[in-house]
Amino acid sequence: MIQIEQPGKAAHGFPLLRAGFRPFFLLAGLQSALMVPLWLIFLSGHGAPAVTPLLWHGHEMVFGFAVAAVCGFLLTAVPNWTGAAGVKGLPLGGLVLLWLAARIGFLGGLPLWLAATCDILLLPALGGLLARPLILAGKPRNMMFLVLLSILTVCDGLLLAEMLGWAQTGRAGLYGGIFLLLMMIAVVGGRIIPGFTQSGLRMIGVVMQPPARPLLDKAALAALVLAGGLWLALPGSLPAGLACLLAAGLHLARMAGWKGWLTLRVPLLWILHVGYLWLPVGLALLGLSALAPSLLGPETAVHALTAGTIGSMVLGVMSRAALGHSGRPLVPAKATVAAYVLVQLGAFVRVFGVLAGLPMALHLSGCLWSLGFAIYAVVYAPICLLARSDGKPG
Repeated sequence: MIQIEQPGKAAHGFPLLRAGFRPFFLLAGLQSALMVPLWLIFLSGHGAPAVTPLLWHGHEMVFGFAVAAVCGFLLTAVPNWTGAAGVKGLPLGGLVLLWLAARIGFLGGLPLWLAATCDILLLPALGGLLARPLILAGKPRNMMFLVLLSILTVCDGLLLAEMLGWAQTGRAGLYGGIFLLLMMIAVVGGRIIPGFTQSGLRMIGVVMQPPARPLLDKAALAALVLAGGLWLALPGSLPAGLACLLAAGLHLARMAGWKGWLTLRVPLLWILHVGYLWLPVGLALLGLSALAPSLLGPETAVHALTAGTIGSMVLGVMSRAALGHSGRPLVPAKATVAAYVLVQLGAFVRVFGVLAGLPMALHLSGCLWSLGFAIYAVVYAPICLLARSDGKPG
């Protein structure tokens, strides 16, 4: 039986558009639960989206699922960073409609040009709503997200151009989008994981002081930029492979200081550490694919970075943030922990099961990963759809 966090006595009404995490965290969960099964159906030759299935799969993983999570996170985090009122009501509803129209359109429910238009407008619209509070707050480290959103829009445009048959730029758009999401994860992860770990372990009587290593942090981020740039410019080359291996080593050293092995009793913590661990694992595999292409293909490494890093970190951040911002205790339901495990198993089978030649590994991994997000969607639907349990607004 799936255990659902109870909404509490004050949880009444239908406040879906009161805070950005509510619609977008729920939509991200639903999208990921449905997208992979549809992809496996298309892959088997039964039905097809309105565009090339492979392009659709890559686009919907990055600019559908992951971008929904990015929207929910930034719409929730920026008010905390700046003290400004959050986006809600009609402006938030407009963002949701843009996202939904693109998803429906790429499956054939709307003209393709309309779907592409809605899709390419989403991130600029998000940036426009967040620009004023970020600029007025005057903190460059937060304003950098406006730059990242702008570049992510360009990457989306490159992928859409191929989906529309205008140019052969899909690969650049897809890989560019993936590396930008990884950069966001590296930046945000470096901010939240050490602090969450320290405070969370304190609650169970474990004292942990994360070391301050700003030079290592900067070197790890710079190496990730270098690896992404070289892989885009010289895919599969020796310089790109070596840059990926360097970035993998630096990020592994970075997260070692966060002492993730101490978090095994706290699911809301270990999912973040395991999710971040997929980053150096995926980068190392991508580097090895350049050094030994006959043994390992880059597509396997890419899935370590997408299904592993992006999928795990999105799930971990969404499940924690939704609890905290809905006034609920930071204690996940047993079903949520099961979702964590299923997503990890799905990513592991997709990467290492495929490498080992496990029969039906692709289908098994897709089922595990999607089941994990389906459970998340069921557990968190009432949390996203109902009012705060403490009666506060938002």
